[in-house]
Amino acid sequence: MQREAKILWTTNNKETAEHMVLLYAHNAKLKGWMEEVTVLVWGAAQRLINEDKEIQEKVKAMIKDGVKVVACLKCADDMEIKGGLDSCNIDVFYTGEFLSDWIKSGETIISV
Repeated sequence: MQREAKILWTTNNKETAEHMVLLYAHNAKLKGWMEEVTVLVWGAAQRLINEDKEIQEKVKAMIKDGVKVVACLKCADDMEIKGGLDSCNIDVFYTGEFLSDWIKSGETIISV
């Protein structure tokens, strides 16, 4: 049985971010639905976090409550937003191999 929720977040749609990614990821951890919750943020979702204070606060709260949030360094560098992601306590690194390991694991990945 899978014990980790693996969420790949790429959309910059704020409603989807708030009412799916952030809501589910945070509650899955807080309510014990999953032992571990990891959100991998790529592309446009990184820009949304960087530009939206409300989303930033929700991401910080999730991290504080034990959700692991990581982001792609290549994307952050290309968009010149690494500092904004760092300020949210997001772990920013090259994530291609990280995502590849997720795929190879055969476990379910939620992609939004």
